[in-house]
This record gives sequence, structure tokens and C-alpha cells, in this order.
Amino acid sequence: MLKRQLGPCVTYFPQPTSIITSVNSEGTANLMTASWVGIVSKTPPTMAISLNKGRQTYDNISKQKEFVVNMVPASLAVEADFCGIRSGKNHDKLEQAGLSLQPAECVKVPLLNESPLNVECRLVQEVELGDYRLLMGEILQIHAAESAFDEAGKMDVRCFDPLVYLGGVREYWDLGNMRAAAYADGQRLVVDK
Repeated sequence: MLKRQLGPCVTYFPQPTSIITSVNSEGTANLMTASWVGIVSKTPPTMAISLNKGRQTYDNISKQKEFVVNMVPASLAVEADFCGIRSGKNHDKLEQAGLSLQPAECVKVPLLNESPLNVECRLVQEVELGDYRLLMGEILQIHAAESAFDEAGKMDVRCFDPLVYLGGVREYWDLGNMRAAAYADGQRLVVDK
């Protein structure tokens, strides 16, 4: 395959589109769209987010030591984009985007009601990366939409319909069909010696 060099940049995809909820010292909630988000450890369960140090969300998390990562479904692409291009310092993003909150179980930070998957986190570590801060949060609780489960408790991931961000080209996309079963289909290529 012929390749083109892009140099050091942020072109890598897909990136999960998430809305980070945080609260300030008065308990006022703020929303911020972020795509530099991911699970970084299973033991202990840990999620990391990377935020610019000048963001209201960073200020809230660094002071309150809690945050919630809310997965964005494809149906909320416009609302997610809005929450990423306006600051909570000057705008009531909840009202303008028509979004709502519900209480979390383990942290004071609320969950985004319209998100089908919410991850409650407690800040455990921060790493300085230029103008950005990599914030690692211990996962305290995960909430998944009840509608994603059948009577036997089996999860249908199509109900989540995750929105992904294509960094570098600045586009949001939804996902297509399942292509393989993880930790299973690759076994066809295993050659025992």
C-alpha cells in the first residue's frame, strides 16, 4: 500500500465522541465534548481523558477530583459538536442543546441523561503534556441503557450507536456492522507449533 507522510499531528481515527460532565465548587454542571478518551487499565479499571488546561472542564475536574464520561450516540452529533465549540463559561450548554442531567451513584457530577453509557470516575492521576493534561480516573460505576439488554441480560451493542470523531479531518461518523468477534475470530489464524 502506498503511503503519504502527514508528519506529527492528531490525525488518527476513529476517536470516541464523549461528553465530559463536571461540576464547579458551587455544584454547577458543565458539559464539554472530547474525543481524546479511552480505557487505559483493567486492573484497576481506569479511564483517561486529555483536556486543554485552559478549559472550564479541566478547572472543574482538577478542583473537584471527579468527572463522568458520557458516550455520545450518533443521534446527538449536532449537540455534541455544539458542546465542543462553546465554553460553559459563557453559555448554558444544557439549555441551548436541549440536554438533561440525572444524578450519578458514586460522584457529585451528574450523568448526561441522553447518553446510553456513562462512566463515573474519580481523578487519581494527572500528567502534563504541553498545554494539555492527561487525566486518569478510577472507574467507580458504569451505567448502561436498560433498553440495550434483552430478558436474559444479553447486551445488544447496536442500541448504543456510538458517534466517532475523525481527528484531523474534523468529521463525525456513526459505525457500521460488526466485522468480527473479539478474542474469538482471530483464533482462525493461530498456528500451534
